[in-house]
Amino acid sequence: MKKDNLTTTILLAMLFGAILGGVLNVFFMDIYFVKEILVNNAFDVVGQIFINLLKMLVVPLVFISLVCGTAALGDISKLGRLGGKALVFYLGTTALAITLALGLALLIAPGEGFNKEATVSQEFVAKEAPSIAETIIALVPNNPIEAMAQGQMLPLIVFSLLFGIAIVMAGEAGKRIEQQFNDYNEIMMQLVVIVMKLAPAGVFCLIAKTFALQGFDVIKPLLGYFSVVALALIIHGVVSYPFLLKTLSGLNPWTFLKKMRGVQTFAFSTASSNATIPVNIENAEKRLGVDNSVASFTIPLGATINMDGTAIMQGVATVFIANVYMVDLTTGDYLVVILTATLASVGTAGVPGVGLIMLAMVLNQVGLPVEGIGLIIGVDRLLDMMRTAVNVTGDAAATVIIAKSEGALDREIYEKSE
Repeated sequence: MKKDNLTTTILLAMLFGAILGGVLNVFFMDIYFVKEILVNNAFDVVGQIFINLLKMLVVPLVFISLVCGTAALGDISKLGRLGGKALVFYLGTTALAITLALGLALLIAPGEGFNKEATVSQEFVAKEAPSIAETIIALVPNNPIEAMAQGQMLPLIVFSLLFGIAIVMAGEAGKRIEQQFNDYNEIMMQLVVIVMKLAPAGVFCLIAKTFALQGFDVIKPLLGYFSVVALALIIHGVVSYPFLLKTLSGLNPWTFLKKMRGVQTFAFSTASSNATIPVNIENAEKRLGVDNSVASFTIPLGATINMDGTAIMQGVATVFIANVYMVDLTTGDYLVVILTATLASVGTAGVPGVGLIMLAMVLNQVGLPVEGIGLIIGVDRLLDMMRTAVNVTGDAAATVIIAKSEGALDREIYEKSE
């Protein structure tokens, strides 16, 4: 199946899944067979198998790709340059995202006159955030195999980079190992192709289950909050990134957005940046023309530290909760929110729901009640899907911009129509 046809099929599967799920939610969820057998079993089993297949690829693909990319650079100073550019871009766009979110939220003021009792809220227990010192120490794994087994991305990235550097320094022995890893990388790409053939069924079941269980009624009491977050995500995804891409690389941003549709659909359906890594890397190399030495580094790193969509949610949620509890935040408080959310994005796992844990950290910094998170949990799953799509778009945008600046972008592939 051609890539273009696959993307169209996945988009149609997502659409039909949403329609079916919505219909089931409105008319049939009182029927035992529909709720328990079809939604909670059949849809859930197929959807979870698809997610597990994607997650199965993440650790070996990140390790092998990073080792290949680092070894291919040959020049260790180039690695530092890539890392510096990626870090500046990711932190800069995260700060821009939360500033945009705060601006829209202050303008529209979601939460004013909100009736807490009218909303079915859930209790949220905040996990204690690790200190800066603990975060820095955790960058270096004391057991790389354990880090791989637990899917700890930053320690895995550090070990992979060191392994790649060692290959460069090992001379002839390193070249022999590098060739083996290049072969492994080709095999991993074929595994990605196999999993992607199953994508339409997986996406259909995931979306159908989400809409069957969530429906649209959950949005009504929180329509103001939901709308502001969705608006900010759309603006950041289709305005901010294309503007930066055009300004910093001179490339056609609409070509980029068109070729990102399939990746965005994967991200939306899985709500996991990490699970989307294999698809994003393959798309960057095969359709956007990015060299593996860049894509294999910037995309896994972005899935770990680039949380623009999550930052947008945090900005709007902070204003929303402040309005609900009638707490006046100062300009200094908003600056603290921007700084905290930006720094908190570093080292945050790219898995579903992690944004709520980060939000608890932000609320604590400005003295807002953490239990206010319970008000927005109901709609967070749908918003989590949207913000993950924005996150992976940012990862790919950074990858293309950095590759262009490093002379590692095949412009003919990028501009090739499909």
